[in-house]
Amino acid sequence: MDAKGRSNRGSQNPGSRELRLVQDERLDGSTVAPMLSVVIPVYNEEGIVASSVIALRENLKDQGWSFEILLAENGSKDRTVEVCRQLTNKYPEVDFFSINEPNYGRALKEGILRVRGTYVVCDEIDLGDVEFYKRALDRLVGDDATMVVGSKTLTGADDTRPLYRHVATMAYNTMLRILLHFHGTDTHGMKAFRREILVGTAGRCVVDKDVFASEFVIRAERERQPVVEIPVRVVEMRAPSINLFKRVPNVMRNIAKLVYVMRVME
Repeated sequence: MDAKGRSNRGSQNPGSRELRLVQDERLDGSTVAPMLSVVIPVYNEEGIVASSVIALRENLKDQGWSFEILLAENGSKDRTVEVCRQLTNKYPEVDFFSINEPNYGRALKEGILRVRGTYVVCDEIDLGDVEFYKRALDRLVGDDATMVVGSKTLTGADDTRPLYRHVATMAYNTMLRILLHFHGTDTHGMKAFRREILVGTAGRCVVDKDVFASEFVIRAERERQPVVEIPVRVVEMRAPSINLFKRVPNVMRNIAKLVYVMRVME
């Protein structure tokens, strides 16, 4: 059963490894947690949230996995909350919660702390790349990684975003390497991880908004967890819901805070 008391059945394997249902950690022992939890922050997404969630749900059902999809709504001013509620009422695998401000990182972190699956995928509402899910789960089940990051800049990736978005990603990653000794090629976008091992890491993160995802990956790396990257293809359905340049001041403040915490306080 899921968080709403409804059954999630079936679990099969990506590749040749078996993915089993696991008992939920509730006191009454009456429910079974899904194999996979998907957390998707949403903000002003009334135009695509329904079609994206329905398509993702169907694609996941085709894999035979037990799963839950948690929509982390954060401060939308359109009909996103109403559409999320309709999806939750219609589909037993879908749930949502709302916070009172546009804050991607806070919504994602709270979603990670709420879900119950053995494996967690952090996705974007305009991506839903189930091929990433399959490749990432294969690495996680094989025990050679506790986190898998979908990299837009790794050799073999196909990033169809506009050129200025490429440049911003490269500049941001360079800043993380210089200031926080990050060793990878990307921190944003899709990622998958083993919940039992890394949920505490997510809980220890101190920044929010756009930088939470980066802190989560960097903390996992600093805690000597095996973090691996795989190349992904990025085809967005629409322009970002928040203008890139409007995000810069908050990004800089949160990076400064993170540098202070990680390099001075810790």
